[in-house]
Amino acid sequence: MRDLQLPGRSVAMGRNGAAATSHSLATLAAIEILRRGGNAADAAIAACAVQCVVEPGSTGIGGDNFVLYAPAGTDTGAGGKVFGLNGSGRAPRGLTADHLLKQGLREIGLTSVHAVTIPGAVDAWCKLNQRFGRLPLSELLQPAIRHAEDGFPVTERVATDWGRNEAKLKADANTARMWLKDGRPPRAGDVFRQPEHAQVFREIAGKGRDGFYAGWVAEDMVAYLRGLGGMHDLDDFATQEAFWVEPISTSYRGVDLLEIPPNGVGITTLLMLNILSGFDLGRYDPVGIERFHIEAEATRLAFQVRDAYVADPAFAEVPVEKILSAAFADDLRSRIDLKKAMPVTAPAGGTTYRDTVYISVVDEEGNACSFINSLFWPYGTGLSSPKTGVLLQNRGAGFRVDPAHPNCVAPHKRPLHTIIPAMAMKDGKPWLCFGVMGGGFQPVGQSHVLTNILDFGMDVQEAIDCARGFYQMNRFEAERGIRDDVLQGLAALGHEIKMVEMPHGGGQAILSDRARGVLQAGAEPRKEGCARAY
Repeated sequence: MRDLQLPGRSVAMGRNGAAATSHSLATLAAIEILRRGGNAADAAIAACAVQCVVEPGSTGIGGDNFVLYAPAGTDTGAGGKVFGLNGSGRAPRGLTADHLLKQGLREIGLTSVHAVTIPGAVDAWCKLNQRFGRLPLSELLQPAIRHAEDGFPVTERVATDWGRNEAKLKADANTARMWLKDGRPPRAGDVFRQPEHAQVFREIAGKGRDGFYAGWVAEDMVAYLRGLGGMHDLDDFATQEAFWVEPISTSYRGVDLLEIPPNGVGITTLLMLNILSGFDLGRYDPVGIERFHIEAEATRLAFQVRDAYVADPAFAEVPVEKILSAAFADDLRSRIDLKKAMPVTAPAGGTTYRDTVYISVVDEEGNACSFINSLFWPYGTGLSSPKTGVLLQNRGAGFRVDPAHPNCVAPHKRPLHTIIPAMAMKDGKPWLCFGVMGGGFQPVGQSHVLTNILDFGMDVQEAIDCARGFYQMNRFEAERGIRDDVLQGLAALGHEIKMVEMPHGGGQAILSDRARGVLQAGAEPRKEGCARAY
């Protein structure tokens, strides 16, 4: 297929509430919770729990979670605030760089037991539900339990992702037994059941966080990890805790974009927008040479900053104020030449193919929830303990094993984290609740979607549909929806071009049109995105 023709769809419109996820069953769960009296926080948790069952390659309770939450009536201009929740897991207290170096390990492999940081998602869900939720957690988990016990039909994109990871799933005996069907990845249309997963969800529903971080569930995970040479212990699980943070922000074309601060890479999005703010993007073709060239060069510069500075601020100094200053962006922007690409000066490095789920929900009261959950790479490490069916994340692969680097692995430290929910405010009020999943692509995806709306006048669905490129590994990786003449023009500027096998990322967005009292929701056609409003 040479040209990627994305399906044309109308943006979902409603007045009472809206939800957008990357799977129809999750969106239906969110709408069901809203109609039963739950709010945006409740609906996001319920939707994500379903996705942990029906999109197991993209997310799971063995992963992490970040949230931006704007309660109804939030007006930052009048002293109101948007709440950030960092649910990233930490390295085991027994894991040190010295321990790895003595084993001859200079990086943490994607399927290594050392890549398993303590899962942070469940505690984050509990904290969000306790602070802002309306319905009990036990009720929110019922749709996920039902799908895990009774089974669900596997959709085409999920089946594709399952098949692409067959070798990883077969490498671990527990995973092969629980996450394959008759010894193979399920195909589209197969009904898949996961009784072990249902049992773990029932533990969480009955006991809250202790159903996951203590008792037989935690004991099973820890025993398995230690048997593989991991440094994890029960205290690492018992003390894992999500925490509330103040969002960081920048202004772009009259809106304020909010992100979770480091150890997340939302700061990279803000820096990209600060660089892009000095260009009149709207004068260019939104899928033309100039737009993609400028975006690629801004990506290159912003990611160099990310790799140099972003780490856990409890362990390293992250100069947030400097990175977000106008002077810093001005200096970086001055290096961009509209007539040629910058020379390659750094070794190739990148992210290749990764998975996550992003959920956007706005309810009838106006509560807005920007919610993201991930195992990092598809199916995480591919490891799962024998009784639980919990796929364990490989987020620890984001650490460096270099004592001189701020992102070096250390006991109880959080790695550089790629999942970033976003929320754009207009006149101090929530305006665009959105995210673009896809590993390291996320800052580029968010910048692309936001500039599509603000610079090119697209509606939310058009902004998500629009063709994407990603500068990484010292080349411009293009989706097949980008025209040949544009690719030729980029090559003439000095960009190495690579056509990607799979499209970049996946996004959801809900725009609050306050002037007309309408919610506009859009969802990702590159995945099985679904937006509903009522």
